[in-house]
Amino acid sequence: MTQAIASPLVHDLIGVGFGPSNLALAIALQERGASQGNLDVLFLDKQADYRWHGNTLVTQSELQISFLKDLVTLRNPTSPYSFVNYLKAHGRLVDFINLGTFYPCRMEYNDYLRWVAGQFTAQSRYGEEVLTIEPVLHNHQVEALRVISRDTCGHQHVRTTRSVVVSAGGTPRIPEVFKALKDDDRVFHHSRYLAQMAKQPCVDNQPMSIAIIGGGQSAAEAFIDLNDSFPSVQVDMILRGSALKPADDSPFVNEVFSPEFTDLVFQQPDSERERLVNEYHNTNYSVVDIDLIERIYGIFYRQKVSGIARHAYHTLTTVEKATASERSERGIELVLRNNATGEVSVRHYDAVVLATGYERQMHRKLLAPLEEYLGDFEVDRNYKLITDERCKAGLYMQGFCQASHGLSDTLLSILPIRADEIAASLYEHGKHRGHGRSVVDLLLATAS
Repeated sequence: MTQAIASPLVHDLIGVGFGPSNLALAIALQERGASQGNLDVLFLDKQADYRWHGNTLVTQSELQISFLKDLVTLRNPTSPYSFVNYLKAHGRLVDFINLGTFYPCRMEYNDYLRWVAGQFTAQSRYGEEVLTIEPVLHNHQVEALRVISRDTCGHQHVRTTRSVVVSAGGTPRIPEVFKALKDDDRVFHHSRYLAQMAKQPCVDNQPMSIAIIGGGQSAAEAFIDLNDSFPSVQVDMILRGSALKPADDSPFVNEVFSPEFTDLVFQQPDSERERLVNEYHNTNYSVVDIDLIERIYGIFYRQKVSGIARHAYHTLTTVEKATASERSERGIELVLRNNATGEVSVRHYDAVVLATGYERQMHRKLLAPLEEYLGDFEVDRNYKLITDERCKAGLYMQGFCQASHGLSDTLLSILPIRADEIAASLYEHGKHRGHGRSVVDLLLATAS
């Protein structure tokens, strides 16, 4: 077994993940540090370098919120880390204005995030996957936290911190019928789209039949990319719903993504919170941008005109069984049920793209060693986990609080405001505990 590498440093905060949420937090902490004193902060990310949904960046894919909802502008429009300043620094400000859009492509937004992250290299470590977060006990109290990670060489790293913020993002949701095929390169989640498509025969213009499972934005983007980029590919869209449904991004509805609406949701009892989340479900889940829907409809209409049915569209359909055929030419066998007629059919595909969304349970896995102090993982208004009196360490979450804070919690909409709320709470937490290291140093000195 590889020996763990233990750091003697005691951090004020370790962030799990360095996506947009923790990147916004890094900025907020830096700006507070100028007047309140800098904290010792480190962010760990399992990716080899900075990328945001890097394997899903297709050229047709555009951001679904305004560039003004970047990492800082809602909180500090004069920040040097704004998207507008990024454009100016890259000589594209006038060109972007000439586009006449509020919605940059995701490729450009990914480049913006990389540009910002590049200014925080001293506070970030890439290629390290956090495995678990353990309590550091003294007199039966959790005085600090032990963060254990593993790098790409298989070495484990052990670090100590007074607080953690878990912002690990979603985990690909794999439907039960496909779990037995998780190691088959022909069946892959949309989060791995670009890397897996690069391995497919259609890259060399060989004919392929590909199924897309799902009816949301990711499914639609995959369909458009397969249609436009791979002329040798025939695509079946398979979705449980009766149609591709448009996302509601109208002005009044968009107010559910405002900081004020977060306050409103948090103040409600649990039953009303749930009702509010369900009421606006069609703003984000299993919905598609209307322009993308119109493009896809146009493709299928032109098929009718030409009489050449390259692609197919199966609604009200569920996959009952998925198996890898022993004969390679038969590919992946899917048993499909039409829920309207009850008809069952068997189809074969060379590849299957699972545009089936994400689960958000990673926080429970990472914090499992601390469960006895956490109750039911409830958080306060500032995203700090509510612990019992024995836990003196700070535990924060970003992206796992939709049930208490509303739909904006998993989106980009309020990143600057949330980051500032967490930053303020961190400084308050540090003030109450003091910044002395005597207790933790004692723990380190007496550890094993």
